Amino acid sequence: MTDDILIEGAKNNNLKNVHVSLPKGKIIVVAGLSGSGKSTLVFDTLAAESQRLLNENYSSYIQQLLPHYEAPNVDRIINLPVSIIIDQKKIGGNVRSTVGTITEIYTGLRLLFSRIGEPFIGYSMIYSFNNPQGMCKRCEGIGEINEFDIDALIDFDKSLNEGAIQFPTFQLGGWRLTRYTESGYFDNDKKIKDYSNDELNKLLYDEGSKPKNASAKFPKTATYVGVIDRIRKTILEKGSKNYRLDLERVIHTIECPSCKGTRVNEIVRSSKINGKSIADCVQMPIEELIDFLKGIQNSNVKIVLSDLLNRLESMLSVGLGYLNIGRKTSTLSGGESQRIKMTKHLNSALSDVLYIFDEPSVGLHPEDLKGIGDIFKRIRDKGNTVVLVDHDPDIIKMADHIIEIGPFAGSKGGDIVFEGNYKDLLKSNTLTAKALMRPYTINKAKQQFQEYYRLENVSAFNVKHQSVKIPKNALTVVSGVAGSGKSTLIRNLFVKHHPESVVFDQSPIHKSNRSNLLTYLGVFDKVRQKYSNISDEDVSLFSFNGKGACPECKGKGYIKYDLAYMGDVTQECEICHGKRYNDEALSIYWKGRNIFELLQLTVVEGLKFIDIPDVQVALNSLIDANLGYIKLGQSLDTLSGGETQRLKIATKLLDVHLENAEIFILDEPSTGLHEADIKYLLSLLNKLKKIGKTLIVLEHNLTIISQADWIIDMGPKGGNYGGKVLFEGYPSDLIKQNNSFTGTHLRKYLDE
Repeated sequence: MTDDILIEGAKNNNLKNVHVSLPKGKIIVVAGLSGSGKSTLVFDTLAAESQRLLNENYSSYIQQLLPHYEAPNVDRIINLPVSIIIDQKKIGGNVRSTVGTITEIYTGLRLLFSRIGEPFIGYSMIYSFNNPQGMCKRCEGIGEINEFDIDALIDFDKSLNEGAIQFPTFQLGGWRLTRYTESGYFDNDKKIKDYSNDELNKLLYDEGSKPKNASAKFPKTATYVGVIDRIRKTILEKGSKNYRLDLERVIHTIECPSCKGTRVNEIVRSSKINGKSIADCVQMPIEELIDFLKGIQNSNVKIVLSDLLNRLESMLSVGLGYLNIGRKTSTLSGGESQRIKMTKHLNSALSDVLYIFDEPSVGLHPEDLKGIGDIFKRIRDKGNTVVLVDHDPDIIKMADHIIEIGPFAGSKGGDIVFEGNYKDLLKSNTLTAKALMRPYTINKAKQQFQEYYRLENVSAFNVKHQSVKIPKNALTVVSGVAGSGKSTLIRNLFVKHHPESVVFDQSPIHKSNRSNLLTYLGVFDKVRQKYSNISDEDVSLFSFNGKGACPECKGKGYIKYDLAYMGDVTQECEICHGKRYNDEALSIYWKGRNIFELLQLTVVEGLKFIDIPDVQVALNSLIDANLGYIKLGQSLDTLSGGETQRLKIATKLLDVHLENAEIFILDEPSTGLHEADIKYLLSLLNKLKKIGKTLIVLEHNLTIISQADWIIDMGPKGGNYGGKVLFEGYPSDLIKQNNSFTGTHLRKYLDE
C-alpha cells in the first residue's frame, strides 16, 4: 500500500514519453484541456494495461470471451493494482431490466414480501415479474403494451379494393390482402367509413373464424384473423426488422392498464406490508421508499431490511433519490448509469483496488457533487486508489493529489505540467490554475426583451401545470439538480410546442479509424478533387479508402496481428510508415504538399493553406468551436469526448438546412470541456445570438449559468420532489433566491 504506481515512458497518441507517479490510497484527479492526453494516460495506458494483465490469468477460452486490450506504448508500469473502470456508457439492457433488478434492490424486496407480506401468497419468486406466476398477464411483465393507431393503419376514405389497409403486404396488390377481399365478409368496394361497428370489428379484431362464403381464392385450410391480430402475431411478436418503420408509424406504446406499469398481477399486488404492495414500492421515489422501509418494525427481516436500506441509501448518496426502482435501465442517461455502477462498489470488501472514473461530474449539479465526494472518500478509506478524469472545479478540490496534462491540446499537449496538491496547484501557472484563480463575474444586464416563447400550464412526468416564458434572440439557461425536470420542460414539452427547434444532444457520433475531420465535415471530396484536377488522375487516387490506399495495410496505416489468446498487436505499416497512401498518390503535390502532408496540417494551418471556399467555411466553424489545434487527418476515433461534442456543434452550424432555424437547444454543451475552454463556448453562443438565434441551454456549469441573459431554475430537488419552476428571470436576481440550490451555489461561486 505504500508504493506508488509508476508509469514510465508512456507514448500512446500525443503523450510525450511521460513519466508520472500516482500515490496509492489517495483520490487522484487527472486534469487538463480537452484533448490534452488525460484519457490516453488513464484509460489507454493505465486501465488498459491493468485489464490486459488481469485477463491473461484466465484460460485461453475465457480470454476469447473478454474484451481485448492492446498493450499500451509504455516502457513499464510498476505496482499496478487490479482496476475497475466506471465509465459513462449507458447500462442499457432489455425491456425487463430495471433499476431494481440491476441493483438487486428488487430481489431484496421480493424476499421481504415473501417473509412478512400479508396475505402470504408464496415464496420470493412469485413476486417476480419475470415469473409466469407473478407477471401481469396482459403485458407479460413488461409494464407496457403496444396499442395500434387505427387512423394511421386504416384509410377510412378508401375501400379494401382501393388499398384502405396502410401496411406492407396488406395494400393493393399485397399478398395478404386476399385474406380479406376473398373472405366473403366484406363489400370490397365499400368505404371503410361506411362500415357498421360489426363489420369494422370483424376487419380489425376477429381472433379467428372460418368464413362460410369465402371465394375459391381463399385458402381452404386457412382461418380468418383480423388485421390487428395478423400484424401482431406474424410481424410484431416475431420481431421482424423489415417493417420497423411501418410498425413505429401504426403503433404507440402505452402503460399497461391492467397493472398500471408495475408489471405484476393482481395476486402479487394483493400482498401488502403496512398497506403497501411491492407494486407500490417500485413506483416510489427512492427517498420515499427508504422512509417506508424504516417504518417496518419486524425482527424477522432485520438483515433483509438492513441490506435494502444500505443499497437504497447508496443510491441516495450519489444523487439518485429521485429515481424509482421500476425505471427501465434503457431510459437512464450516461451520468445516471455511471452513478448506479458506483453504488455497486460501495459495499465491496475488496481492498487495494484501482477505481477509475470517467468524468463523474457529467450531468450533476454542484449540489449533487457533494454526495459524490463522500462516495470517493468512502472508497478511498477502504484502502483503495481512486482516479478521476474530470474538469469540474468542485471535483478537483476533492483531490488528495492532482496531475495536470498539457500545456495545451493535441500535438501541443501530452506533457505532465503539474503534480501535487490543490494548494500548490493554485500557486502554479497552468491553465487549470489560471481558470480556478480567475475572478468570477455575473451578467448584471437586465435586457428588456420584446418577444417571448411561452409555455402555459404544461405537464409531463414530474413537471405538473407549469408555465414559463423564454425570450427570443437571447441566451436562456435552464438549471436545476439532476432529475429536477429540465429535460422534460425543454426537450419534451417545449420541443412538442416548437418542433422546429434544433437540438444538440449528447448522442455519440459514429467514430471510425476510416473517417477524419474533413470527411465528417463533408469537405474532403473538395480537397481530393483539387489534387485530381492538377494531376488529371482519378479522384479515388486521393482516398486511402479507394485507389490511393497503401497495398499492404489497405489504407489503415497499421497492421494488426491476431495472436489469439495473447491478444492483438498493432504495428505501423512498414510500407507506407503510417501514411496510409501508396507511392503514386504521394507523388502528386499541390502548393508543395502531397495529400498526406496536407492532412498533417492543423485546422488553423489548413485555413491558411487551402484556398477552397467551402473548406474554409468548414474550418472556420471548427475554429469557432475551439478545435483549431486538431490535425485535418486525425481519425475520429482518437477524439476526446469534449472534442466530439464541439465537432457536432460545428457540423450542425454548417448544415445549410439550419440557416433559417431560429431556436437552438443545447443539452449540457460544457460536457468534456475544461474551464479554460468555456469562454470559447460562450463566444460561440454569443455569435449565434448575434445572427438572431434563440439559445436554450440545459446546464449545471456555473460559469455558463452566470453569463446567461435569462435563467429558468427547476427544482427544488429531483423526481417527485422537483418539477417546479422555482425562478425565471435575470441571473443577478437568482443569487437572491434562498429556495434554490442553483442560487446558493452561484452566490458561493461569486464569493470565491
